[in-house]
Amino acid sequence: MPRVAFRAGPLAGAALLPLLGCGPSAGAPSSPAPSGATAPALATADLRSRLYAYADDSMQGRRSGTPGNVKATDFIAAEARRIGLEPAGENGGWFQNVPIVRRTLDPASALTMDGSTLKAWDDLIPRDQGKGVRTLDGAHAVYGGTWDQDLIPLDQAQGKLVVISVPPVNGVPTGTVNRAQTTERFRTAAGIVVATLDGIGDSERLDLQDAGAQLASGEAPEAPAFMYATARAAEALLGAPLSTLRPGARGRTVGGTIRFVDTPVPDPARNVVAMLRGSDPRLSGQIVALGAHNDHDGIAPEALDHDSLRAFNRLMRPEGASSTPGEPTAEQSAGIRATLDSLRRERKPRRDSVLNGADDDGSGTVSVLEIAEQLAKGPRPKRSVLFVWHTAEEMGLLGSDWFTRHPTVPRDSIVAQLNIDMVGRGGAGDIANGGPAYLQVIGSRRLSSELGDLIDRVNSAGRHGFDFDYQYDADGHPSNYYCRSDHYMYARFGIPIAFFTTGSHLDYHQLTDEPQYIDYDKLTRVTRLVTDVTTAVADLDHRVVVDQPKPDPEGVCKQ
Repeated sequence: MPRVAFRAGPLAGAALLPLLGCGPSAGAPSSPAPSGATAPALATADLRSRLYAYADDSMQGRRSGTPGNVKATDFIAAEARRIGLEPAGENGGWFQNVPIVRRTLDPASALTMDGSTLKAWDDLIPRDQGKGVRTLDGAHAVYGGTWDQDLIPLDQAQGKLVVISVPPVNGVPTGTVNRAQTTERFRTAAGIVVATLDGIGDSERLDLQDAGAQLASGEAPEAPAFMYATARAAEALLGAPLSTLRPGARGRTVGGTIRFVDTPVPDPARNVVAMLRGSDPRLSGQIVALGAHNDHDGIAPEALDHDSLRAFNRLMRPEGASSTPGEPTAEQSAGIRATLDSLRRERKPRRDSVLNGADDDGSGTVSVLEIAEQLAKGPRPKRSVLFVWHTAEEMGLLGSDWFTRHPTVPRDSIVAQLNIDMVGRGGAGDIANGGPAYLQVIGSRRLSSELGDLIDRVNSAGRHGFDFDYQYDADGHPSNYYCRSDHYMYARFGIPIAFFTTGSHLDYHQLTDEPQYIDYDKLTRVTRLVTDVTTAVADLDHRVVVDQPKPDPEGVCKQ
């Protein structure tokens, strides 16, 4: 699932400096590599061996457009071939190339006003909004108010550079915000400045400075420029301290420009696409799509000690990148040290920089492979099943965006899409109310009440024993999961979807998302459930009924 941003956190603070020793390196826990043969029944051992191979350091974090992701997608294609699936990509092959480009900030980008200059990386961190971003030269700054509380109306934002503040969370300065929702709220503005850069840690700043990505082709809709700024920069734009201003207060006129430039990715970014033909000649032209994403975030901007980071996150960042940690108190620092001391008695320090993404979405990737293997062994479902391992999900759902706009099968033949992203955790130590029965289901009734009812029925009739958590599917939920994984690219075209996930945890988008922390029994049970759901949808005597309003495929996703 795309991150808010990679957050290594304030581990360089004085209280935690001793935790970051460069001592002897200890290797990560290992597991046997796949032998080339898998068990005839759905097997926990197969999921484990595949995941240890797929989330190994040798895959270099599987970032799209890098050698590591090429190696990872080769692995998937080889397994699909061995299982007995048919290639369903471009030109009769296993792959669909996705034309993405890296987007880097033009070094000359800066804003000026009244003879002073605000520089990128020091005063501002611009975020790429695409090729249709509006110019800021000559725009008037205006104070937009406090996010989600007392914001100016849209008509007052038109053509302006809107500066907004964000309240702290539990007394901790807020860092990043939901950029898509903020952009939609001020969609007619020339630009948006979020005055929270002071609350963003050094590692997160490095991550935000990393190149983004966009599809190389396609339309470039107009959008406001977007950037995070220090309080000092925001006050320079407005000419007064934020605390003294009322929403709508006019600031200064700005000059200069914020511009991004495109560079090709060094290696192919590609979806892996495979097909299992249905057994019923009348229904085999209809398709149930099953998906996961094949990428993760590559190499982190800095190496950290694995156990130090995990000890810190367990107390200060329980939802990984979704948490906003502050500096630990003396009592919290003592707790972190006690946890680390216990780990040091078991093993030596190990510095690491590979973002392995074992749960995100190595768990979904191997689950889809295992489902494909079970269905291929028979009996085959009546409808065909299309397996798509999407690329560049972490870059903004680019692989699924491309596939649904340029499908290798008729798009209207897809009766439903089931998405599996992060299904290897969800225990009591990961999430509130977590445990063996915990599973989130999102979007299953947003287009088709029948699909949601069918999933509940399969869970009950098959005695899978899951207690579905639907709270994250609520309209307006701040996590916005419905809009943050590949299923939405199908849903926007009116295709019923269901998203299965065990949710966030302390290793989410951290260097510590490694295979040894996966609950393989839980992963096996989720895989078995989705296998049965896939079969149930594929064997219906009718298409899943769409009885809810379809979204605008070109609109902004709103949960």
